[in-house]
Amino acid sequence: MGLLDHCITPNWPAPANVKALQTTRLGGVSATPYDTLNLGLHVGDDSVRVNRNRQSLAPFMPSEPVWLEQVHGTVVANADAAACRVQADACIARQRGSVCVVMTADCLPVLMCDEAGTVVGAVHAGWKGLAAGVIEATVRAMEVAPQKLLAWFGPAIGQEAFEVGAEVRAAFVGHQAQAAEAFIAHGNDGKYHADIYLLARQRLHMLGIERIHGGNYCTFHQRDKFFSYRRDGVTGRMGTFIWLA
Repeated sequence: MGLLDHCITPNWPAPANVKALQTTRLGGVSATPYDTLNLGLHVGDDSVRVNRNRQSLAPFMPSEPVWLEQVHGTVVANADAAACRVQADACIARQRGSVCVVMTADCLPVLMCDEAGTVVGAVHAGWKGLAAGVIEATVRAMEVAPQKLLAWFGPAIGQEAFEVGAEVRAAFVGHQAQAAEAFIAHGNDGKYHADIYLLARQRLHMLGIERIHGGNYCTFHQRDKFFSYRRDGVTGRMGTFIWLA
């Protein structure tokens, strides 16, 4: 079984020149607890193994991806001009061959493109960045009418496993009252189970983006396929890639 057999090809009606790839935890050389296709250099794994994992993806990419230093913020990098290791939580590209990537292990990766295939974007949407407006910032940077954009959700933590405090709920509901629908009270201690897929979907809908695909995963419960920080603490990172061919 080859590396691509372990990866997910997004199923969405993107233009033919929009290429995307989602890795899983399988198909690499990292040892436990990073087994096996860990792409994160910042999680304590052996850097030689991580770089071998990254290099194993090179035959399927037109160029070296712009690897971000993700900080749960709203900065959007430009892959057409950026060098590697940019501090940002989203990335866009308009030039053919520029590869955007975000890394996750429970946070929601969101891919976007326009219906004409002229611009693509990748977003690292953890709850902090999502609440702060990282999706909105990426849409602004893409400079396309939101109604012409498509989105795809990669693997993230499912609602049953995503326990948050009342402050997280307040951060979303304060911005959009409808966000209350994404939280289910858990016990009597002010905890909630949050649906990060629904929260992102609501943000996209509010912008006017209706064509949303993917989101049928749970990184926490699908242990054999995905890394999960909430589940394991020390773990690897998966990559969500997009580019124009």
